[in-house]
Amino acid sequence: MTVAVVRFGGSNCDRDAARALSYLGIEREVVWHEDGLPEDVTGVVLPGGFSYGDYLRAGAMAARSPIMREVREAADAGVPVLGICNGAQIGCESGLTPGAFTTNESARFQCEPVHLRIERADTPWTARYEAGDVLEIPIAHGEGRYEIREDRLAELEADDRVLFRYCTPEGEVAPSANPNGSRGAVAGVLGERETVAVLMPHPERATLPSVGTTDGGGILRGFA
Repeated sequence: MTVAVVRFGGSNCDRDAARALSYLGIEREVVWHEDGLPEDVTGVVLPGGFSYGDYLRAGAMAARSPIMREVREAADAGVPVLGICNGAQIGCESGLTPGAFTTNESARFQCEPVHLRIERADTPWTARYEAGDVLEIPIAHGEGRYEIREDRLAELEADDRVLFRYCTPEGEVAPSANPNGSRGAVAGVLGERETVAVLMPHPERATLPSVGTTDGGGILRGFA
């Protein structure tokens, strides 16, 4: 069992993700994107950072790395794939998940704790929670606003593919609790398979007790 944490030029959260997985007892290997996925890969993390300096669009260049073809093939075969922050941008840009992430409504880089509401608890990423649970997890992004056409968002909601929404500590979805202006307050979505997900907040930064909240550990346990 090996979860591959894919490192691109400009990734800077790969070590955070690797450390969090190790803390949870999940075997992992940091993989340079040019080297491809390990043969025994059983999961993939696309970590946060600023791949290729976020030139063009955030995640657009990394999405065209040859390893992403392998990641898509692995995802199609049922291998769990989780994109976090820049990895979420890469996931959308490569077609693993619908929609796109763009400049925050504030036009500022934002680094702060936020609250997320679990929209469904029957996926690998949310099986350790109950629907409606509220997590406190940090964000750190300048291009975290989720955008998708209204009709496509309606389809996602009808298909129950919205996984996390920004909310108040009490679980209310409100404009004041939406840190970046994401459409529908969406913080994370599923791909066509429930084993593929992306989210903008950083669960790996909310896993180790030494750094504060451990609310994000259950998300990473989707690889266990």
